[in-house]
Amino acid sequence: MFRKNAGHLALGLALLIGGAVASRAADEIRTERVHFKPGATSAVVEGSIKGYAIVDYLVNAREGQQMNASLATKHGATYFNILAPGETEVAMFNGSMGENQFEGTLPKSGDYKLRVYMMRSAARRNETANYRLEIIVTGGGAQSAAPKGDAKVPGTDFHATGKIPCSMGSGQPTGSCDFGVTREGGGSGMVTVTKPDGRKRVIYFQKGRATGYDQSQADTAEFRASRQEDLTIVQIGGERFEIPDAVINGG
Repeated sequence: MFRKNAGHLALGLALLIGGAVASRAADEIRTERVHFKPGATSAVVEGSIKGYAIVDYLVNAREGQQMNASLATKHGATYFNILAPGETEVAMFNGSMGENQFEGTLPKSGDYKLRVYMMRSAARRNETANYRLEIIVTGGGAQSAAPKGDAKVPGTDFHATGKIPCSMGSGQPTGSCDFGVTREGGGSGMVTVTKPDGRKRVIYFQKGRATGYDQSQADTAEFRASRQEDLTIVQIGGERFEIPDAVINGG
């Protein structure tokens, strides 16, 4: 479904995002991190924007990897741009000029922003646009590699497995839950917890901090994370998980 753009990254050109995006207030930009499932090279995000709203989707990737990205929408004035790590206003790809389809080699390592926005003429009318953003990153995986020597547990996709303290409701006694961790290095990764009823709960970490969980439209429990010495205490609604630093950092 992706089509190459002759003028993409190989030319080394930086395209201005344009007045429709660059002049908007920073507080109008919502940021969401895209999480790839263990072993996956693609992810799909569905969402909507209204008026002057902007969404930045963060994808962590490495220099030399290949990215394919495509935005599908019935709204004719909604586009996405791609900003390289460290950039805030200058786009390396402009969807309004590239038919909302990108394929190219990434020039540096870090967080890429895939910025979804509406052209000013439509934003002024406070229009709403639904969209589907598909992202594929190949050539080593979509997120930072695990530290060298951090081998996977045989027969699994995890770098470590074990048990952590957990409880499933307010007032419930603390028990233990099985976990598996996929480490990306630098304190980032995913901890997959198997609850007593067999269902899975995935908790995301960035740079040593618990940042969210595998939330769906039917699962809107409040997420909270706190620190106690060498533990991260994660609460998702009535669920509570105690995750030692060694789980995500190794060692």
